[in-house]
Amino acid sequence: MPRGNLENHLFIRGSYFQPLSWSLRLKVALGAAKGLAFLHSTQTKAMYRDFQTSNVLLDSNYNAKLSNFGLAKNLSLVDKSHVPTKLTSGYTAPEYLATGNHTAKSDVYSFGVVLLEILSGRRVVDKNRPTRQHNLVEWAKPYLSNKHKILRVLDSRLEGQYELEDVFKVAILSLRCLSVEAKLRPNVDEVVTNLEQLQVPHVNGCNQNRLRRRSADDVARVRTSTTYPQRSASIPCT
Repeated sequence: MPRGNLENHLFIRGSYFQPLSWSLRLKVALGAAKGLAFLHSTQTKAMYRDFQTSNVLLDSNYNAKLSNFGLAKNLSLVDKSHVPTKLTSGYTAPEYLATGNHTAKSDVYSFGVVLLEILSGRRVVDKNRPTRQHNLVEWAKPYLSNKHKILRVLDSRLEGQYELEDVFKVAILSLRCLSVEAKLRPNVDEVVTNLEQLQVPHVNGCNQNRLRRRSADDVARVRTSTTYPQRSASIPCT
């Protein structure tokens, strides 16, 4: 794919891989979620089982495509497979670690990890950071449900590009996907619906910086809420 994978754009510093803007990160997240939704659909009925940033490829307009289907498995086989497969550290759902069983909701957990990486610009496991920050999920979780603390997690390279309310919605969505109990996680269609509501119209290959960061005074006036607005007609990204 012309622009490589999401991992490079999030974590590699240099002139070739420019940091993704907030609007492009939302576009990539939606595209990846739609790919996962297709796999989980009644027509396909498959689990991806290896959802991570290195497997999300980007075309010239930053449309996301999933790759590396070597571990994909038909959903109907979930109860027949109890032999653990070595999955990438940090992306694996708790129930898989405990029992070896992987379900569609396990894929949703992995998506939540990737969404948190998109939000933070940090790797899920990074031993180069301070000890308490080695594991991104464990470190970030306490901040995700608090509008006054979410900026501690947000990628500092996104300064001036976003509305705090949108950042908070993404954080809450990630937190829901990362629920320890699989039944509390949203299904991937709900993930797609929530991300569609956050899209910036007409985002293409240009790395746009359209939104602004709210001031500290704005933050102080925002009331904490975890509810989502009703779904509206989405505008397709081209």
